[in-house]
Amino acid sequence: MILTLGVKKSRQLCLALFYRRTRKRRIKLSTIFFLILFPLVVALALLVLKTDAARDIIVKVSAIVIAVASIYLAFTYFGSGGKFFDFENESINYLMMGIEICLAILIFYLGIKHKKYLASVLVAIQAPLMVWFELSIGHGIHVVNNLYIDRLSIIMVLIIGIIGTLITWYSIGYMKDFQHHHHDQPDRRPLFFFLMFLFLSAMFGIVVSNNLVWLYFFWEITTLCSFFLIGFTRTKEAINNSFRALIMNLLGGLGFVLAIIVLGTMGTLELNQVLLAGMMGYDLTLPVALLAFAGITKAAQMPFNSWLLGAMVAPTPTSALLHSSTMVKAGVFLIVKLAPVLSGNFAGIMVMTVGGITFLMASFAAISQSNAKRVLAYSTVANLGLIVACGGIGTSAAVWAAVMLIIFHAVTKSLLFLCVGTAEHNIGSRDIEDMDGLFGRMPKLAAFMIVGISGMFLAPLGMLISKWAAMKAFVDSGNVLLVMMIVFGSAATLFYWTKWLGKMTAIMAKQENIQGNVHKEEWLVLTSLTVLTVVICLVFPLMSTYLVVPYLTAVYSTVGTLALSSGNMYIMSGMLAIVVLLPLLFYGKTTKKIVPIYMAGANLGDDLRFENSMHQPTSVSLKNWYMEGYFGEKKMNLIGVLTTTAVLLFTFAVLLGGVL
Repeated sequence: MILTLGVKKSRQLCLALFYRRTRKRRIKLSTIFFLILFPLVVALALLVLKTDAARDIIVKVSAIVIAVASIYLAFTYFGSGGKFFDFENESINYLMMGIEICLAILIFYLGIKHKKYLASVLVAIQAPLMVWFELSIGHGIHVVNNLYIDRLSIIMVLIIGIIGTLITWYSIGYMKDFQHHHHDQPDRRPLFFFLMFLFLSAMFGIVVSNNLVWLYFFWEITTLCSFFLIGFTRTKEAINNSFRALIMNLLGGLGFVLAIIVLGTMGTLELNQVLLAGMMGYDLTLPVALLAFAGITKAAQMPFNSWLLGAMVAPTPTSALLHSSTMVKAGVFLIVKLAPVLSGNFAGIMVMTVGGITFLMASFAAISQSNAKRVLAYSTVANLGLIVACGGIGTSAAVWAAVMLIIFHAVTKSLLFLCVGTAEHNIGSRDIEDMDGLFGRMPKLAAFMIVGISGMFLAPLGMLISKWAAMKAFVDSGNVLLVMMIVFGSAATLFYWTKWLGKMTAIMAKQENIQGNVHKEEWLVLTSLTVLTVVICLVFPLMSTYLVVPYLTAVYSTVGTLALSSGNMYIMSGMLAIVVLLPLLFYGKTTKKIVPIYMAGANLGDDLRFENSMHQPTSVSLKNWYMEGYFGEKKMNLIGVLTTTAVLLFTFAVLLGGVL
């Protein structure tokens, strides 16, 4: 009797524990689905709402909710080495397939309508292939875990959830000005905000999907979002550029589909199983190379970088979103995820060579640019090249550098893009040469831009530290060409950032302060991103210790020597704290002493003109040297496109030759 009661009690306890665990798991899983579905619901609501007041409230509240949910998810899984979720549901697969077919029909129609037949042809190949696979080979494959979250996913969720939503918040004020400047055109802001939130939803789906078919679905949604956002203004240039982005990303999508088919014939559709099999020595070079190819197109690597440069025609928040927390970050996320199976094979050599060449040539091309958004675009392409090259090397030290680069680049680049957008709306130009005296006209904005630019290349800030680690990884790889690429590319980086920084730090006399015209939403976001830039640089040793290194340990089992020891990281973090705090010691203790400004000649008294060596009055002006003859955009792109195309063709010729 006692034994029976004991068994009953034990069974009850077990059942209670099981249900508690199931409930807890459901709660955790519901947070993941909330992050995917909630932005989608918000997007649909914003599509039908027409009033500014309602849109403002919904965007702000939704941004806060998504950011909080992202942080909650990060805390929930912070202590785990990685969690799998089965969530097997056949109806979801059919729903995704139905949406894919509808979107394919839409792209096919738009390609015909705008006479961009290559887009129609690509989608006519890609979509039927995928549908055939899902209804035949794929239907018979049992996917054990559809979703997966680890610390790399957590990092990406935080980037999407915090930086992405800050950009949507910023868009409220920016798009009011945009509509004011384009008052002769229909108000299409409902579509704009719909696409922005749909983008966030798809990105959350990408970073938590373990099922490659699901990952592909969200992958293609981001392609469509970028297509519509780039073509938002419907000008001829915008339409052409949007189709260029679409075609290049459809090429990557086709590579993704072929990778899925090859892996499907091997019996798996799960990313973790692909990584495990590859690390155990199974030959998966061809499908991994195809997936990496998809990542290369999405990450705007040469020869596909022109789509990201063309995306600059879109409203600035779109550029900030594409560059910092969506689209291109999806490409580098996939390559970093594949890094453990890229090391030492043809696919890895292809990836690191393409990344290295892109870093070098894009850095050179940035020197010749005076358009601030194009400088930022080339800088993004270059930094993504560095991340991709690190992923191709595939060692734990290289992946450490890649992940840190992703974090610092996301925060800093979003800040810079939004600063340029605000400057453009207020001074009427995005040209660096027109930013003379910005310190006088918009001192707060100029200070934010200085923080952002410094964060990209000055010690002891994060990007430089990450590049240092990347350089160490390149040296350890023993590839002399790669080392030369990062050395010369880094030198070019220093050159173009310093030119811009010189403009920002110059103070011109008698400038009218116009920063009162900036919307309060824009100030809030710009201030938040500036603080975030400094904070992540201060706490990067903690990020390394508690986020990046545990991820590497889970993936590689053991982590080799990093470029920076923990002690050196804390020393550099302390140096930054001193740099930040030092000005406070002199705050309010100095007396202003105004002296005549020296301007390479005798000051004529108004601080705007001087007498030159010919005794003639000359207006002061500050000009940079762009070295167009040496680093012209066309020349650098031609070299980069030809060499990377050759690398890709050679790699796939070898891999397919091996298969045949």
